[in-house]
Amino acid sequence: MSIKYKSYLLKKSTYKGGKSKSEVMVEGKTIYKLSSNENPLGSSPKALAAIQKHIGNLSEYPDRTDARLRTALAHFYKGELTPNQFVTTNSGVANIELIVRAFMGEGTECIYSNPAFGPYWEFPEKNGATAINIPLVGDHFLLDVEGILNAITEKTRLVFVTSPNNPTGTHIPKYQIDELVEKLPDHVILVFDEVYFQYTDAPEFVRALPYVLEGKNVIGINSFSKAYGLAGMRVGYSYSTEEIATYLRNLMRPFMLNSLSLEAAIAALEDDEFIQKTVEHVHTEKAFIYQKLEALDIKYWKTQANFLLMKPPMSPTDFEEAMLQEGVMVRPVAGFGASDCVRVTIGTREGNEAFLNGLEKVVHTFSNTL
Repeated sequence: MSIKYKSYLLKKSTYKGGKSKSEVMVEGKTIYKLSSNENPLGSSPKALAAIQKHIGNLSEYPDRTDARLRTALAHFYKGELTPNQFVTTNSGVANIELIVRAFMGEGTECIYSNPAFGPYWEFPEKNGATAINIPLVGDHFLLDVEGILNAITEKTRLVFVTSPNNPTGTHIPKYQIDELVEKLPDHVILVFDEVYFQYTDAPEFVRALPYVLEGKNVIGINSFSKAYGLAGMRVGYSYSTEEIATYLRNLMRPFMLNSLSLEAAIAALEDDEFIQKTVEHVHTEKAFIYQKLEALDIKYWKTQANFLLMKPPMSPTDFEEAMLQEGVMVRPVAGFGASDCVRVTIGTREGNEAFLNGLEKVVHTFSNTL
């Protein structure tokens, strides 16, 4: 008898993660990786110290549970949330997967809004669910709140929103989130991805936190990969009502987090100085980049994150290759629903200058071919 496969698990994934430097090495070139939204200043020094302190214990199993990290998170949130309101996983995206596993399956639906992070629709589809795209609207990429609400059915389980949004760098103003949360039916959970929240300075920015404190069906997702500079450690967390968080933790296996990731995350939460330094750097550098992009008459979007979205004068894949020849890695984002755009991480001053110099050269060369 032949094996009976689930047809939705045979579909090839459309989401492709960012390339590593080793995949694109150009002989004789220094490579500046501005394609994966990593911290240009490196990792939290306190996290690095914790890793060094505990690296001799790798022969021992880590903590069976994440209780110490959840306690540290409760302290980080100044006691507004209890340890039982947190769920930790191997990265922010693993939290998305966990939420999808918990609430979705064959015959269910979710809603997302392109341009957006691919796992919002890929993970549900790999669980036999249907993902419905209600695109962001206008040049500011606002939510189509009415469209989302009209798309909700009895089968809907999750609505994904992101602020600041990847790949646009834009944020969703508070009045839109207020309306959405107020009007969502009780059987739907709002999954609020806020992994870039440290970088925001928009007056109308809001996180998931106030809605969770009101007891709403909202889950906030975060990661240690971005501002804390721990992308290689793979640690993320979410927070919600105690009922939802406890339900999610029931899906977790023992020894979920490795010992070094656990210690690094706990230490990083106390590294306010590093976060402040990181945020100040990004704000300074994005202003520097804006000025040059405007001088070159490049279409771009001002950002609330540590990257920006731009529209190159050529196809994104051609632009990616041309910039690589200049020693700079950038990220085409057709897979995010922005087919004619490229995402560029805000790097060190040296990396940003390499990007801008390369951009000017590539634009000039392209213009001469017209």
